[in-house]
Amino acid sequence: MLQDDFLKYQAKTTPHPLGISVAKAKGVYITDTQGKKYLDFVSGVSACSLGHCHPKVVRAIRKQSKRYLHVMVYGEFAQEPAVQLCKELIELLPENQESVYLTNSGTEAIEGALKLAKRATGRSELIGAYKSYHGSTHGALSLLGSETQKMRYRPLLTDTRFIRFNAEEDLEQITTKTAAVLLETIQGGAGFILPQNDYLQKVKARCESVGALLILDEIQPGFGRTGAFFGFEHFNVKPDIVVMGKGMGGGLPVGAFSASRELMKLLEDQPKLGHITTFGGNSLIAAACLATLREIRDSALMDKIPAKEALLRKELNHPSIHEIRGKGLMLAPLFKNPEIANQVVLKSIERGLMLFWLLWEKKAIRITPPLTITEKEIKRGCTLLRNVLDEVSGC
Repeated sequence: MLQDDFLKYQAKTTPHPLGISVAKAKGVYITDTQGKKYLDFVSGVSACSLGHCHPKVVRAIRKQSKRYLHVMVYGEFAQEPAVQLCKELIELLPENQESVYLTNSGTEAIEGALKLAKRATGRSELIGAYKSYHGSTHGALSLLGSETQKMRYRPLLTDTRFIRFNAEEDLEQITTKTAAVLLETIQGGAGFILPQNDYLQKVKARCESVGALLILDEIQPGFGRTGAFFGFEHFNVKPDIVVMGKGMGGGLPVGAFSASRELMKLLEDQPKLGHITTFGGNSLIAAACLATLREIRDSALMDKIPAKEALLRKELNHPSIHEIRGKGLMLAPLFKNPEIANQVVLKSIERGLMLFWLLWEKKAIRITPPLTITEKEIKRGCTLLRNVLDEVSGC
């Protein structure tokens, strides 16, 4: 059986993976090999922004697959899908963002952004936030805000420091020794924590005053999930470097980081190949990204996000939910203890509603459905969830 072979041959990330054997996925539904359908309120952990196998994405993949796939390592050949993707991304970014470096994943983009900041400033100190998550490669892990998660992999990068997200009094730790401050625009693993009281603006001002760079991790909130194309648009801040991923690919693996042309040119020389990747900018993936970008940008999807958020909050009015954190279609209902959250996820999946956990906030669950989800599908999912909550909490 597929599940048996999965457990035997494929390396896993936890001792007890969900192990659902997937047969197909379309729109907002995943179907297993037994024919059971799951309404997907997770969308591949915010990656499948247009749902599963969106026809425009599939069409773009098929079209590009007939032209060419990989032809040369990144940065040497001009390939239309990648060039056009970068051009249209720049049109959506603030004016200080002029150049895009395409990578294979969000965590690889984080690595490139950190290297660029150190090269640009000539400094080594990097500052992250407690309870942050930016990926699992060594540099990203070094700026991850959970010692439990990284203690068995030390030594990591030296000269790293951490501040508390939304704690203005910690900003004095950003000094003339700091190369960059790396923050998630909205903290994901911590429970979808929004910046408060112009926090990101204050971080940017502090960075400017000491000559440090602000890197914003838009891997999860980017590409329309919050109702704006990039999450930082809600908070009136212009980062020096923007990191992207997840929902950018419409279901395919991708990442990117952007900056000014002046900054990006530093990766070209002294030494040459300052950052290099074989498959970054892959034509097939770039075509899928371009189709995703255009659908999110040109359709009414983002305009409908506030109404969908409001409907979710209304439909999830339940005495066992203490609070719903987050913004847009990036929401985290919070319960009184982790056991309730754990039971809610597992029992909801049994009933055909796909939910998932958050990394650090164990009392919360993740609700990040495809942006294409309809009001009818939201109501159906929330009804299933309320029924599970009635059972789990005894309400």
